[in-house]
Amino acid sequence: MMKRLLFLIILLLSFVWNDASAQQKDGRYYKLFVPATFYHSVAKKQLSIDSLTTGDEVMDAVEDALMKVYLRRPDLMLNSENRLREAGTVRNDVDVQQVQTVELTGQVAPVVEEIPVVVEPVTEEVLITKPNFWTFKGDYYLQFLQNFISSNWHKGGESNYSMLASLALEANYNNKQKVKWDNKLEMKLGFQTSRSDTLHKFKTNNDQLRLTSKLGLQAHKKWYYTLQVTAYTQFAPGYKSNDPFTYSDFFSPFDLNVGLGMDYTVETKNKRLTGNVNISPASYNFRYVGRLGLATRNGLEEGHHTLHDIGSMLTVNLTWKMSDYATWKTRLYGYTSYKRALVEWENTLELKVSRYITTNIYVYPRLDDSATRDDDLGYWQFMEFCSLGFSFSF
Repeated sequence: MMKRLLFLIILLLSFVWNDASAQQKDGRYYKLFVPATFYHSVAKKQLSIDSLTTGDEVMDAVEDALMKVYLRRPDLMLNSENRLREAGTVRNDVDVQQVQTVELTGQVAPVVEEIPVVVEPVTEEVLITKPNFWTFKGDYYLQFLQNFISSNWHKGGESNYSMLASLALEANYNNKQKVKWDNKLEMKLGFQTSRSDTLHKFKTNNDQLRLTSKLGLQAHKKWYYTLQVTAYTQFAPGYKSNDPFTYSDFFSPFDLNVGLGMDYTVETKNKRLTGNVNISPASYNFRYVGRLGLATRNGLEEGHHTLHDIGSMLTVNLTWKMSDYATWKTRLYGYTSYKRALVEWENTLELKVSRYITTNIYVYPRLDDSATRDDDLGYWQFMEFCSLGFSFSF
């Protein structure tokens, strides 16, 4: 039955739509499209004994359709005309056909065909730059120390001059995924003069040439599988006051260490403490001494230039920026072949006086049981200095 009712409504709308007069706006159809409402006029017309028509075919058809819905589906009627009047007035003018009159204001001028303008597409070059995974940095300082003592100074002593130059260069690769490659070259050279030394105008008091290269493959977060290569020697011969013997020289000794292990990246205290810890359980060490006379002093058999051994290695490099004016750098290096042991612990406390003036306090204890044993210190060696001078970082 409901299908027949819908068909009747659709048929009615189709009839009205095809009518030429229905092409104009007509509010008489609004009751079919607004939410279902019970209108008094529809029921009054059906219950009237006088006439069943209003004389308007459209209104009669609309009200007949609504009446069928009232009788068959009264549950759909959620609103009534009384509720609408309580909410506001009900417009009655929409029941009257509204006819709009259209007047022409003038004749439309003919359209002049324009010749299309061809616009050449603008081509722009897109520049794609390859990300640079390399970072470079360096530290340099040049510092001096002068001490003058007159010949009649009541406590004695000796005038001397000293100079220290240091340069550290780093070139590091990190693709932010799994591979990193760190390279660091450290060079230090210091000289001193003293009046009591009649054999040497000057002699070295700090001499270091060291290269560290480490290739890492990420294992988990801050842990990396690493292959580390460390090579170090010195620049110039090493002497003692009024002693012609050469205690060390370039490539006497020269050490090359290759270690396979793991590396942990340290980054804490809001990135003020940074560095890494490298553990190499499998490590190969090669030592070369060019001067045969220094072979036994460096753990080699007499008359031999080289030494090969396998052991384990530990390297710790940390930088702690305690404040804007104080920075502590430390390097702990340990190697053992389970027959000999070498431990080096370098500590540098840098105090900034100004942007380019710094004071450095350097403390360097060292243990090497392959060297000649000293009567007082045994296998321990110790060096310390304090200097003031120019520094520059980039």
